Amino acid sequence: MTSADSPSTAAADAASGQPITAELRRWIIEQAGAGITAPALIEAMRQSGWNEDVAIAAVEQVLSAHLHEHAARQDQGAGVPVPGPALDDSPLFLDAGDRQVQVLMRMQHPRIVLLGGLLSPEECDALVAAARPRMARSLTVATTTGGDEVNDDRTSDGMFFQRGENEIVQRLEARIARLVHWPVEHGEGLQVLHYRPGAEYKPHYDYFDPAEPGTPTITRRGGQRVATLVIYLNDPARGGGTTFPDVSLEIAPCRGNAVFFSYDRPHPSTRTLHGGAPVIEGEKWIATKWLREREFN
Repeated sequence: MTSADSPSTAAADAASGQPITAELRRWIIEQAGAGITAPALIEAMRQSGWNEDVAIAAVEQVLSAHLHEHAARQDQGAGVPVPGPALDDSPLFLDAGDRQVQVLMRMQHPRIVLLGGLLSPEECDALVAAARPRMARSLTVATTTGGDEVNDDRTSDGMFFQRGENEIVQRLEARIARLVHWPVEHGEGLQVLHYRPGAEYKPHYDYFDPAEPGTPTITRRGGQRVATLVIYLNDPARGGGTTFPDVSLEIAPCRGNAVFFSYDRPHPSTRTLHGGAPVIEGEKWIATKWLREREFN
């Protein structure tokens, strides 16, 4: 019988009752994918210092969730085409038309790319200045009706620019379209958000839940959302990162940088659960661009 490699010390630290870490989850799935049986996995964990009952529960939980996720993806069939930078040859810089944008980090699943220098400091300041007089309490999409509503999970102020509303918005939209190979017309209007100390946006998905009654009304205008770009317009002193809880990732909000992520189906298997962590000190300004399957009007 093939034997399992031992889980790392960091993973074994979770045996004290802490939640299953992303590292342990990866180890269990990789070992199972290599043909290691569940009893062999449990034995390897036990030899690394895990309590046997805790090891059994961890293996059962991870493998059950993994199989459920795999089955869900199979049931949905192939995902739709999505926007995205050309990364096949691992470039350090990407052509955004009027400037070069740096690739700072990439992840395959979920599809996440951290981009450096999408906007200049002057452009960031110009967007904030144009948005500031029009800020109001942020709304979220009301999935039951297709309208907008105040949501206690989102404690920021915000506003929307119409697509192509002014010169800076036009320039940014053209830059994004070239960068992710998606038509300008498939984008929603650019949203600018302002978070004060303590403000946050709790973890959520950006796609529209097909099970909600308001979704058909929402998706008449351009279909589903398939990608998100969050652009950081200033540097908060502390806090305010963009979190991806499913993969234990937090992106620091650095002025001019942006995080792009896409989702080829409206399902948690995309692992695009994300949120805006509370601002601890200072304030945070961001611009968000959502991209749709079809022309948005």
